Order: sequence, then structure tokens, then C-alpha cells
Amino acid sequence: MKIIRGRHSVTSLYAHLVFVAKRRGKVFHGEHLEFLRGVFSGVMEDFEGELVEFNGEADHVHLLVRYPPKHSMSGIVNSLKGVSSRRLKTQFPEISHFWSVAKSKNALWSPSYFASSCGGAPIAKLREYIANQDTPD
Repeated sequence: MKIIRGRHSVTSLYAHLVFVAKRRGKVFHGEHLEFLRGVFSGVMEDFEGELVEFNGEADHVHLLVRYPPKHSMSGIVNSLKGVSSRRLKTQFPEISHFWSVAKSKNALWSPSYFASSCGGAPIAKLREYIANQDTPD
């Protein structure tokens, strides 16, 4: 786990993200996923973060990202989805003609996403630690 030391903070923020192709269309092949890995990695570098892990299937992708606290998760997700959609359709124009993309006014990704914070101690351990603080009388 990487710790980031800022001027007024010490953080270690990781998130598991899942993006689904519009209409659950089976759009992606291995070459698409490798291209997306590079795009997602570049976007995370722009945010001063890191793409820690990436993989996917024909209709969705999973990302594990590390990000700094100065950026919101929704802003990061919007950039990841927007940049990846534009670059993937430029690199692989045939994707724009795939049925699920063509029927969705050229939208590659579903507008929704899954995000879960992760890393560090399990919630039960954190609850126990906080509950057992030496509270003054």
C-alpha cells in the first residue's frame, strides 16, 4: 500500500471501479482491453494517481486505482470513461458500428458505475479500534 504525504495530509486512497458497456453489449476483445489499459493508466497519471490493476471481459472492465484526495471520485470516473470512449472509438472505428453503441447514440459506457473504497484494515477492525479509544471521563 502506497502512502502519499501531502502538505497537510497523509493518505492512502484506493478504489475498485467497474464500468459496464452500454446495453451490456459484448464490445471488447483482448486488443481493446490492452488499449484501454494504456488509456486508463495515462488518465490516472494525469490525476497524479495510478492504475494499480486492470482487467475486463467482453461487456465490462475492472480497475483498481490509487488516487490523491484533491480529486473527487466522480471527476476521475468521468475522465476515465470519457477519454477511454473517445480514444477507443478513434483507434477502433468499428466499435461505433457495434449494435449496442450504434443504438445508444454512440455511447460506449453505461452512465452508471460501481465504485468501492478498498485497502487498509477491514471495517470490523476499524470499528473495534475506534470503539476502544481511551475516551476521557
